[in-house]
Amino acid sequence: MAGELRVDGPDEAGVVTLTLDRPAKRNALSISLRDEVSDALDRLRDDERVKVVVLTGAGDVFSAGFDLGEFTSADPDVPWASSDRFHHAVLRFPLPTVAAVNGPALAGGFDLALLCDLRVAADTARFAHPEQAFGDVVYGPLHDAVGGALARELAFTGRVVEADEALQVGLVSSVVAAADLPGEVARVTEAICRAPRPFLLRTKAKAIARAAIDATTPTLDL
Repeated sequence: MAGELRVDGPDEAGVVTLTLDRPAKRNALSISLRDEVSDALDRLRDDERVKVVVLTGAGDVFSAGFDLGEFTSADPDVPWASSDRFHHAVLRFPLPTVAAVNGPALAGGFDLALLCDLRVAADTARFAHPEQAFGDVVYGPLHDAVGGALARELAFTGRVVEADEALQVGLVSSVVAAADLPGEVARVTEAICRAPRPFLLRTKAKAIARAAIDATTPTLDL
């Protein structure tokens, strides 16, 4: 089904907001939604007006993760091809990305937040990898964000990290009341947009290179 992603901007400062818009499904990342995100990022990467992209969720959930029903009802190659493209579209986007985590970010939703360069969170946010009990966990971006010891604990146990702990361990850069999240996002994006676009591109290229993740690496090997 089309129309699961809302795209706003770029505004005068160069900010684009991508909103996962499946609130009735807790913004589960269906194939169509992942493809819409990938398509949007492909269009935006060469748009000279863009300086930063914000990703957030509609309603009170960031994302509950992948739409698991699609892995049993579709050709198994289709969900994973979409997933591989989606992860690299976010990870390798050539300008800064900010996850505005407006509520729970679980499983693939947690991955999406981690694939962004910065994360700001509402106090209702929480993070976990519940899929550790039945499938692969995307490990690399989590390791980069919080270090090996905590990343291994979260990947192996699936325990929940509440917003206050996420701030303490550096998983997010700030936590505010849910009603104040748009203002916090505006503060962060305003700071980013003070830099000229060429310097943002250069810094992001260095971050991508430092991550040392090959562009062909499939989701299940991240």
